[in-house]
Amino acid sequence: MPSSRYKYTKRIKRGKKTVRKPTLYPKIPLRDDDIYIYSRESDKLEHISYRFYNSPEYWWVIAKANNISKGSIFLEPGKQLRIPNPTSITEILNSMEELNSLY
Repeated sequence: MPSSRYKYTKRIKRGKKTVRKPTLYPKIPLRDDDIYIYSRESDKLEHISYRFYNSPEYWWVIAKANNISKGSIFLEPGKQLRIPNPTSITEILNSMEELNSLY
């Protein structure tokens, strides 16, 4: 299941350097089978991703689902988080691939 979030990001050659275009992330719709948890002290998105998806690579799915952007790598204790059901990861990755293929 692990897949780099940059897998679908296009690369552009600029002179001797190759750079990546910005990665576009899909909207993650609410589903009836989403899981809700409360963060604990010293929780990090990578740890939660590993707990639910068996991989730390999907931390960005949880961040996107909860409108978490730039900031500390630690979560505020007691924050309610929506965890998209693990069965939806393939669908989310397919949406991401489609979105970045158009860009």
